[in-house]
Formats: sequence, structure tokens, C-alpha cells
Amino acid sequence: MNPTHPIPFPAMNVLPCVPLVDLLRSELAAYGGLLALFDRQQSLLWSREVQAVADTSLEIESLVAEAAKHREARERWVAGFAARNARPTDASLRQLLPLFPADQRPLLDALIDEVNHLVHRVRRRARQNHSLLARAVELHREAIATLHPAARPRTYAASGRVGAFAGPAAALRATG
Repeated sequence: MNPTHPIPFPAMNVLPCVPLVDLLRSELAAYGGLLALFDRQQSLLWSREVQAVADTSLEIESLVAEAAKHREARERWVAGFAARNARPTDASLRQLLPLFPADQRPLLDALIDEVNHLVHRVRRRARQNHSLLARAVELHREAIATLHPAARPRTYAASGRVGAFAGPAAALRATG
């Protein structure tokens, strides 16, 4: 092999894929960061580190906004690409894959799959954390009602009226 002559690589059509790949990678990074934050939050929930959970919640809110911006940028790019190729602007990226050069489709397909996979994992972890937080609040309310019945939190009925809180203290009084 002669070092003065570079090894020829097959020419890869860099347009129109490069901006889209960058957008998808940014979106992936945001969703990956969200998953890491939700994992950390769950760990903090289990170890009962209340302030750290609250701090993590603020970080999550910020990163959710950032991820939404990345998703919107990608959606705008895809809509523009669809319009330039006489396709409906609401067509999904997967529907538009045949319009890309054949050598770019596997990369785009893999990025689409990974974004979808991470979105699913982030949603699942968010639901888990929400359930844990809801249960912690419920246990806190029950403890307050048991220890100090006069300090029962107010709840609201579907009509918007203040309703009674039937916590464990009422059950304890009823059983004697």
C-alpha cells in the first residue's frame, strides 16, 4: 500500500442527511439525559432524599423543555424536506425514508428506532416516578391525619367544593 495515495472510500451522498442526523443526535442526547435524570430521581426517591428529588425535578423540567425544542426542530426540518419533495408536510420521517439515498437509510432508520426506544423508556420511568411520588404524598397525608386529625388536608370534590378527607384516622375511630 502506498501511503501517498489515500484509500478510496465509496462516495456517500452527504445531502440531505447530515442536518437531519445532527437533529436526531441532539434529540437522542436530550432523551438520554432525561432517562438518566429520571433514573437518578428514582434512586433519590428510594433513599428519601426529599430536597435532592425536588432539585432533580427542576432539572427534569428544564431538560424536557430542551428535548421539546430538539423534537420541534427535527419536525420542522422533516416538514420542510417533505414539502421540497412534494410530499405531505405531516408525513413521518419513516414514510419519507425512500426519498433519501440508499446508503443513508440504515443510519436514519437506526436513529429513528433509537429515538422511539428512548422516548418509550423515558415515559415509562416518568410514570414509575410519578406513582412513587403520588404514593409518598398519600402516605404523608395519612400520617398527618393519624397524628393530628385537625390538620387534615382539604380535598376538593369534582364539583369544586371542599370535600372531607376520609383518612385512616376515621377508620381508627370507627374501630374503637
